[in-house]
Amino acid sequence: MSKELMETTMTLITYGGNAKSSAMEAIYAAKESDFELAEKKLEEASESLKKAHNSQTALLTQEASGDSVELNLLMVHAQDHLMNAITFKDLATELIDVYKQLKLFS
Repeated sequence: MSKELMETTMTLITYGGNAKSSAMEAIYAAKESDFELAEKKLEEASESLKKAHNSQTALLTQEASGDSVELNLLMVHAQDHLMNAITFKDLATELIDVYKQLKLFS
């Protein structure tokens, strides 16, 4: 694996992990009715996802231009991190809405 591909792969893993952590922190904040913090954490998750997505897009562009990207277990792991982070952020958004509605009725 080239140094450049390793850096891109680690970027996906790092920002995917950061996004997932921020999404979980958003859920924890909403559970405590701290909706301001929950929204801030969702924004952090979105920023991390944007950075990860930019790295992924660079790889997709490289592949589309005919320059094959090496596929290995680490790259699969990186893509898995990214997809899980996207799912967690989407779920966090929905859970925060549920916590807000519960707060209105309590």
